[in-house]
Amino acid sequence: MSIRATNQADVIPLRPLPTAAPPAIPATPELPGLPREPLWRDLVGEVLRRERQAQGRTLKEVSEAARISMAYLSEVERGRKEASSEVLAAAAQALGLSLADVLALAGDRLVSLTAVRSRSRSGVGSLGAAGGHRSVRTAGPARRGGPAGPMGGVLLAA
Repeated sequence: MSIRATNQADVIPLRPLPTAAPPAIPATPELPGLPREPLWRDLVGEVLRRERQAQGRTLKEVSEAARISMAYLSEVERGRKEASSEVLAAAAQALGLSLADVLALAGDRLVSLTAVRSRSRSGVGSLGAAGGHRSVRTAGPARRGGPAGPMGGVLLAA
């Protein structure tokens, strides 16, 4: 065996290589039938791109209005860059949104994808509380001092 052959290593990419029609969430290696946990940067980028396209605006128009380079905004939209809160706020403002709007939309998407993941997980095996995941339940409108607490209608359970 030559030195060249012994020095070759397998390279495992951190992200799957794009295909013609990428799945919304690739499967996890631990549980092949179960989608992986979505990344926040992917969700925020998806929201920014969807809002920009819904307004019929180009990447150039939004990047100029936000004072962000077009290349960087493109990377953020594709989930390749983890944008700072300042960059996200500028992009949101350029789209006529608040940072809270963008984060709420991304949070809604995360909840829906997590629900799909939870349903898939329950079909794979019994990974309930012993599996170490936490469930998030939403309550009805919060009453001051009611069961949801003074902060609103979200309850976290371990």
